[in-house]
Amino acid sequence: MVHHRDVPPQVHRNRRDWHNLRSMLPFLWEFRGRALFALLCLVLAKVANVGVPLALKEIVDALESQPGRVLVLPVALLAGYGLLKLFSSLFNELRDIVFAKVRYRAMRRLSTRVLAHLHELSLRFHLERQTGAISRDLERGTRSVSQILNYMAFSILPILVEFSLVGGVLVTQYDPVFTLVTFGTVVVYAVVTFAITEWRMDFRHHMNRLESEANSRAMDSLINYETVKYFGNEKLEVERFDRMLGEWEHWAVKSQTSMSLLNFAQGSVIAAGVTLIMFFAAHQVTTGQMSIGDLVLVNAFLLQLFIPLGFLGIVYRQIKYSLADMDLIFKLLERRPEVVDAPDARPLELRGGRIRFDHVDFAYQPERQILRGVDFEVPAGHKVAIVGHSGAGKSTIARLLYRFYDVTGGAIRIDGQDIRQVTQESLRRAIGIVPQDTVLFNDTIYYNILYGRPDASREEVEKVAEMAHIREFIESLPDGWDTLVGERGLKLSGGEKQRVAIARAMLKRPRILIFDEATSSLDSRTEQAIQETLAQVAEHHTTLVIAHRLSTVVDADQILVMEQGEIRERGTHARLLALGGIYAGMWELQQKEQTDDGPAQERVSEET
Repeated sequence: MVHHRDVPPQVHRNRRDWHNLRSMLPFLWEFRGRALFALLCLVLAKVANVGVPLALKEIVDALESQPGRVLVLPVALLAGYGLLKLFSSLFNELRDIVFAKVRYRAMRRLSTRVLAHLHELSLRFHLERQTGAISRDLERGTRSVSQILNYMAFSILPILVEFSLVGGVLVTQYDPVFTLVTFGTVVVYAVVTFAITEWRMDFRHHMNRLESEANSRAMDSLINYETVKYFGNEKLEVERFDRMLGEWEHWAVKSQTSMSLLNFAQGSVIAAGVTLIMFFAAHQVTTGQMSIGDLVLVNAFLLQLFIPLGFLGIVYRQIKYSLADMDLIFKLLERRPEVVDAPDARPLELRGGRIRFDHVDFAYQPERQILRGVDFEVPAGHKVAIVGHSGAGKSTIARLLYRFYDVTGGAIRIDGQDIRQVTQESLRRAIGIVPQDTVLFNDTIYYNILYGRPDASREEVEKVAEMAHIREFIESLPDGWDTLVGERGLKLSGGEKQRVAIARAMLKRPRILIFDEATSSLDSRTEQAIQETLAQVAEHHTTLVIAHRLSTVVDADQILVMEQGEIRERGTHARLLALGGIYAGMWELQQKEQTDDGPAQERVSEET
């Protein structure tokens, strides 16, 4: 965030905090009735709580001044005292019960909104992000909303309500000196608590950082157990860990010492306040201005106020942490997607699925030009292949067609419609892709295939699995269709994952198909079977094939040869071989590799 010279950074942080607190209000609006009822319960609980010392005063005064009616009047007062205690507890619990729905629904709404927003953000954000960091921010951010609501409902507001009620009683019933001493003590207590807590937070930050680093170092040495053993560096690892813990110990001692100082300072303020109150109250009792019950009442009020204030330092620190965590989540929500639908965007009207790249330029960053004047057409129902060395820009073409990025020059059209003028949802619904690196959900094989079209029938899922030559494999597994594939599909081999991806793309029934190294993980026999299947599937589709292995695209209607972001050659397989250029050289090299090493299984991963 940019700071103006005349505005201190703290002011900007305060503005952000207030902005974030206001941003929470829409999440509470759904249960505004419950929130108001919870607030009413809070007030009633505090009224009952403040009524307890008042009842106690009457009991003391009754016992002192009317001994003849001890068996009658104090019984009623004692019953009232008990009822006030009961109502205080009852309304507190009612507040908790009623407000629980508000808290957890706000967390739920914020979590789903953040997830939806993350899906709206562009591919560039997701390529640059750290998944673990986003996960922690999401968890801490949603938890911070619950904590802020919790502190507001159970710490801040109750204290404010109780202060108001006690202040009202003291101002109207007693000498102003009691109000001044009581609230003066509270102010001093709060200032001391905030000042010492702010000072000692730096110690806590150092502790947390060093603890995380020490644990990270320990885990790293255990993960690399074999390497440590290879070089006999067990002692080195333990010494490094111990050095970090030595620093942590230094700051931990400071933190604990400062905590003791805080507790002593708080206790000193309370002692001073209570002593002053008792001095003034005792003086007024001896002069007849106050009764013994009044003395008990004022003392009880003071102690009653200081019970919740005892947690003020913890609450203050946690609120600061929660506001910082909340800021991360609201900043994320304020981040705008790079690719958005035009205001007048309409659904894509598919006729044949003709694709046109019209002199397309593209750069991820201004200084890194990826595509230069790329111009080609894929007629409806035709198959066009794009080949080239790694880094030539082949996979970038698929990303642009999906509109993960917008072109920086030229235009991409489907059936004559600029894809920037149609809705992203309709565009992506029309395109099916089998990527080079297939990532599956940590769920069943059936779920992963069904993901292509969640409303498909069981028969349709089984049919596409058969077409992708994976049904027999699935049904041979002990759990069959219910087999869990593991995180990112790691329990399946590369070829099995690729066949699941092919089945999933087929189930989607798109008009346009993209195969990005679709058979890169398959053995030669399976690849041949899949190629025949893909040829059948692509027969009535507009198909774009991105390939490294040239033998898989010899049947394409047109082959585009890319180099350094430009189309250098184009034509059929036979024409390009006859041309004797880049394609012919690649073909000759790959044929030689197959002759020397057998069917090559190694694949060059695409960088762009």
